[in-house]
Amino acid sequence: MKLTSDNVHHVFMDCLFNDDEDKKDPVIAEGITMSVGFNPIRLKKNEESIYSMLKELPATFQKDSGGGWSFLQACVDKDDNHWGEHRSMQELFLLGLATGKVRYCLPKDLWPALPGGMPYLEVL
Repeated sequence: MKLTSDNVHHVFMDCLFNDDEDKKDPVIAEGITMSVGFNPIRLKKNEESIYSMLKELPATFQKDSGGGWSFLQACVDKDDNHWGEHRSMQELFLLGLATGKVRYCLPKDLWPALPGGMPYLEVL
């Protein structure tokens, strides 16, 4: 799936619980400004699309080639095309965290020491 703000938001919304669903056993992801509980069934269904979008981030985010980079740099893809703003970037990383395809490089209590106080993230 191509990395676009529309695609990220569509997958993000699809992975959330609907109002009428039993919210038992959510997959929780701790983001920068919010925590989200995802529907585990739809999260699993979208896992391939989520990972393909994460792989469109620059090589510096990828474990095998860069080892992680600042959240602030995630607004462009690997071809240096601007694809999204902070909301879309956070949605993508929340999905990645929930599927186990993303990790923070440092604990949250150390983020203030990083440029802009923003975390570094790594796509696994």
